[in-house]
Amino acid sequence: MSLDPSIFETTVPSRYITCTLPLPTFLLRAAVLDSPFASSPSSTAAIWVPPGRESDWIFSTFSGHLQLLLSSPTPHPLSRLILLGNPPSSPIPTSFNSTSPPPPQNLAPLLLGLSPKSEFLGHSEIPEVPLLVYEDEVVKNSILEICEGPCVGEFLIENVELKFDDGVTEFRRRMRFKRMPNFVQSQMRINPIKDSISDNLDDLEFELEKGVLVQPYISPMVAGIAVIHRFLDGKSRPRALCLGVGGGALLGFLADRLSFEVDGVEEDEVVLEAAKRHFGLNNDEFIHLFVEDGIRYLKRVAKKYDIVMVDLDSSDGMSGVSAPPVEFVEGSVLRAAREVLRDEGVLVANVIPSSKAFYERLVGEVGEVFEEVYEIDVGNEENLVLIAAKSGVGEGLDGDDSAFLNKLKLVVSCSYIDSIRRIR
Repeated sequence: MSLDPSIFETTVPSRYITCTLPLPTFLLRAAVLDSPFASSPSSTAAIWVPPGRESDWIFSTFSGHLQLLLSSPTPHPLSRLILLGNPPSSPIPTSFNSTSPPPPQNLAPLLLGLSPKSEFLGHSEIPEVPLLVYEDEVVKNSILEICEGPCVGEFLIENVELKFDDGVTEFRRRMRFKRMPNFVQSQMRINPIKDSISDNLDDLEFELEKGVLVQPYISPMVAGIAVIHRFLDGKSRPRALCLGVGGGALLGFLADRLSFEVDGVEEDEVVLEAAKRHFGLNNDEFIHLFVEDGIRYLKRVAKKYDIVMVDLDSSDGMSGVSAPPVEFVEGSVLRAAREVLRDEGVLVANVIPSSKAFYERLVGEVGEVFEEVYEIDVGNEENLVLIAAKSGVGEGLDGDDSAFLNKLKLVVSCSYIDSIRRIR
């Protein structure tokens, strides 16, 4: 069945079209997505899919395409994003060794043909559709396992080799969800075993490096504990509640490096089982795992905690990556969080604001329930860490360092601790 080219002349919110185009010397896959949101002026851009990564969910699914559209670094919000590349070699993600050959020459006529007519309005000359370059640090990956959970849907575990701008190379193990494939849910540094030598990641064996936090916002979340450092002095095993487990890097760090007893709550048992297989997470004397919706657990639990760590993201990919979910902002949930905290306890939440209005509402709602609200800017233009404490607790930031604070400064950057500021 042939595709009528006129279908591309107009934009239709959230319309997603994929097709394979026979060019003179090769086949080309085109995927065209119209934004779910109205934008003015009309703006279209394209991305050439990095060769070898065509089957990655980032480029082969609606959810990945949508995240690329919503996060594109263009002057105006995009009304259409076109992905061009080789046809995927597999219907599921596969391992790759990334290469960066340039895209084919003279794609301009094709891009104009895939653009809406509104792109031409107000132009005295034929407009040029920008061809964006997708860049990240991943140069190789190896898919370890693809799983499907009843709550999160499909997700994968992969080993990746990263190469940073300064030339440093690092290996990590990551967990990514298909519903939001551009967002790394969990990651941990891994090191090749000495006897394991190969240029192919599939052939290498690795060991986990659990004592290092590489997820950008996790170290700032741990730094937020500094607000109550004086009250943790002398406690042999403070108690922490972690809502959202993923691979469990935060739980292991709190238990092993800061001597907490940790309860971890994850809604999807398949995620927990994958974390046990691939990230070294286990139920033991100081880490206790529960399969339950985090908010429901918060409302029913009778225990008291020194800290509650919230690392929950929204499952609604239509608005892009955001955290925490809107359900968490409700007064009843925040009051439940306050109730499970000891008098000197603190709530620490990872926040990825979907908008300035959402963040202002979150700060306002938290301020209605907690007397003191603090903030750490992670510095990646995406995450903020919100810290909420009961009256008088934050005064512990002043004065001399405690033994606990000195211990904390050995395992997280002092710059995060020093950047804690009260906002309410």
